[in-house]
Amino acid sequence: MTPTQMMQSKCTDDWHAATHHAFTDALTNGTIERDIMAGYLQQDYLFVEEFVRLLASAVAHAPTLADGVPGAQFLGLICGPENTYFLRSLEALGVPEANKAAPETAAFQALMAEARTSGSYAQMLAVLSVAEGVYLDWASPFADRANDLPFWLGEWITLHCGAGFEGVVAYLRGQLDKAWHKLDAAEQAKVESLFTRAVQLERAFFDAAWAGFEVAK
Repeated sequence: MTPTQMMQSKCTDDWHAATHHAFTDALTNGTIERDIMAGYLQQDYLFVEEFVRLLASAVAHAPTLADGVPGAQFLGLICGPENTYFLRSLEALGVPEANKAAPETAAFQALMAEARTSGSYAQMLAVLSVAEGVYLDWASPFADRANDLPFWLGEWITLHCGAGFEGVVAYLRGQLDKAWHKLDAAEQAKVESLFTRAVQLERAFFDAAWAGFEVAK
C-alpha cells in the first residue's frame, strides 16, 4: 500500500461520501436545479484563486524541474480552459461571480493557505492530491454522459476525467508518495492530518452545495 493509499484508507467513509454524493448524482444525470449548480459554481470559483496559489507554490517547491513540469502544465489548464469554463457557465446560468465565501468555502481556502504557507512540498501535495483525486473518482464513471448534458454540466465532468486528468492525479499522488519517505514522523503526521481534513472538507462542501448555497445576484 502506498502512502496515499494508506491515508485514503483511514478516511474511507468521508471519501466515499464525497465521491458518491447526491449532488454529483444530480449533476451527472442532469436533474440538478439551476440555482443549486449556480451557487456551487460561484463558490467553487472562489476556491480556484487559492488553489492556483497553492499549485503554483507546489511547483516552486518541487525538488527538480522534472518534478515540477507536470504541475506547471496543470496550472496552465486551471488558468486556461477551466477558468473560461467557469466564466461561460456563470454567464449561461445568468449569475455573476460571487464575492463572499460561504463557511465551507472559507474553510477550504484556509486549509489551502495553511498548506501553501507551510513551505512543505508534501503538505501542499496532500491537499492537492485530495482535491483532484476526489473529483476524478466522482466524475470518471459518468464520462459517457457528458455530451448529452448542457455544457455547464457536461464540461465539468470532462474536465475531471479521462487520461489527461488521470495523469494529473497520478502525478500528484506519485510526488506525495516519493516525498513521504523522506519525512520524519512529525511531518508525516502533519501531512496525514491535512489529507484527512481535506477529505472532510470536500464532503462538507458537497453537503452544503446540495443544501443550496445562497446565490449571489
